[in-house]
Amino acid sequence: MFLTIGGLLLACRSQDVTVDGMTEMETEQGDSADAEAFFRTGNYAPVADELTEFDLPVEGAIPPEIEGWYLRNGPNPRAAAGHWFTGDGMIHGVRLEGGRAAWYRNRWVRTDSFVDPFPLYNDDGTRNLRASVANTHVVNHAGRTLALVESSLPYEITNDLETVGAYDFDGELVDSMTAHPKICPTTGEMHFFGYGSLFAPYVTYHRADADGTLTVNRPLDVPGMTMMHDFALTANYVVFMDLPVVFDLETAMGGGGMPFRWSDSYGARFGVLRRDDAFGEVRWFDIDPCYVFHVVNAHDDGRVLTVEAVRYPELWRGDSNSGGDSVMWSWTLDLGTGAVTERQLDDRTVEFPRIDDRRATLPARYSVSVGDDRLVRHDLRSGEAVEHRFGTPDAPGGPGEAVFVPSDSGPADESSGWYLAYVYDPVRDGSDLVIIDASEFSAPPVARIALPQRVPYGFHGNWIAG
Repeated sequence: MFLTIGGLLLACRSQDVTVDGMTEMETEQGDSADAEAFFRTGNYAPVADELTEFDLPVEGAIPPEIEGWYLRNGPNPRAAAGHWFTGDGMIHGVRLEGGRAAWYRNRWVRTDSFVDPFPLYNDDGTRNLRASVANTHVVNHAGRTLALVESSLPYEITNDLETVGAYDFDGELVDSMTAHPKICPTTGEMHFFGYGSLFAPYVTYHRADADGTLTVNRPLDVPGMTMMHDFALTANYVVFMDLPVVFDLETAMGGGGMPFRWSDSYGARFGVLRRDDAFGEVRWFDIDPCYVFHVVNAHDDGRVLTVEAVRYPELWRGDSNSGGDSVMWSWTLDLGTGAVTERQLDDRTVEFPRIDDRRATLPARYSVSVGDDRLVRHDLRSGEAVEHRFGTPDAPGGPGEAVFVPSDSGPADESSGWYLAYVYDPVRDGSDLVIIDASEFSAPPVARIALPQRVPYGFHGNWIAG
């Protein structure tokens, strides 16, 4: 149960379930070699070869309207790593055009520290922002495709997956960049933040305009180095999540695992900043303690602000493998009264939620998340959910994050388009790129593209139209 969600649920749950003969409870006895075992086995294990293959075999028919690149990032360690989150970044990509799968490629992101690793922090506590594994996300903005990890500068790559080099916005960014920037579909601006400094300010908010020029660098006042993995954006506001997973010096000095731990004393709150007043007041709203890796979406009507996300009741209390079940949740912030309402939306354990990106900052109807052997589409209006299952009960398939590809560039219709995801087939120990019709979500895929090698469970990716 819940073993094929790109490893994230496995890394964060505390249930006693079996992983290739080792119980998950056994993997959580500290950040030891045993605790690392899950991401060295099965479809978590890295692949050794960088391949290029053309004219891939297709079962079914690729809709001819789909033209572009599907790129997905994830850890593919070349050597022993202390935690699944720290493996070397590898991007897997498929080019679709004219109803065919033109090619598949996979490439490591060759950062400045790829061949000759150097530490993230200097002896004086300052950071080497070019020290990077670039393993978490890949986004396209202002004509540049960027491979991201939140500890470092982004690295630019080509759509053929070759590394161009570190990108610092023409020298204007002297900070790390979150792996979850938000691109406003209305203005084309890219909003992001950086964290990880050992000294205050621990978090800084940044904004680049539609042409890629950095226009805002604004420090935030938070009491410590919180692990701020994601944030939210609405039409009028930016929402920061100051949550109780914080840097722990003793853990960091001990080596292995992630240097963050749950804190019962830190507190949990959302910070709200007006987009039209980037250097103005941040209003903080206290919430119940929890952790959020991934936001679904956020929107506002001018008075009430709504955030939807996948919520953990706690995370990494004893070590960086422990936590609770992650489920869909919503928060409404009444900007007039200051009242906060928190509500669980479903009881399914899911992760990696995605929407039609054209609905970002606006109310979206559908969110598609990853379950154990299925994708789950939540109707955010009605509260209902439908599933698309993979494989068979005896050999369940393992989907990764699904991205939405619209059928045209007109007004957003969340039922007119397709979902793309890499799916692991345990029978042949291989992977497919699967295309699902959004109007018939639970129906069989319209196309399965057989890939020339297994695609390990990874993190995030994007569709780049072209």
